[in-house]
Amino acid sequence: MSQPDPAFEAPWHAELFALTVAMNEAGHFSWAEWVQVFSSQLKQDGLKAELNGGDDYFNAWLTALEGLLTKGGFAEARVLQDLKQAWSAAYLATPHGQPVRLKDAC
Repeated sequence: MSQPDPAFEAPWHAELFALTVAMNEAGHFSWAEWVQVFSSQLKQDGLKAELNGGDDYFNAWLTALEGLLTKGGFAEARVLQDLKQAWSAAYLATPHGQPVRLKDAC
């Protein structure tokens, strides 16, 4: 018997999905608001390139969620940008197979 295809291509896709659902369930935004923001982001990103449903889809998802977080006062855009840069630097500096860790918290 073969294993079913995974629901998500990458672990971060599943984590991002779960975080969004949890924030919605906690009442931080309505699902209708999420759909509006996310569909607008998909439309905007789809004008730049054909979306394939993988990382590009979830990058659009992340951008939409970041917009809701900043709009709702849960995060500052600058802090989110600093965290992205720190994680990117940590990821690029980490040998393959080793856990990625931030050197300094933002």
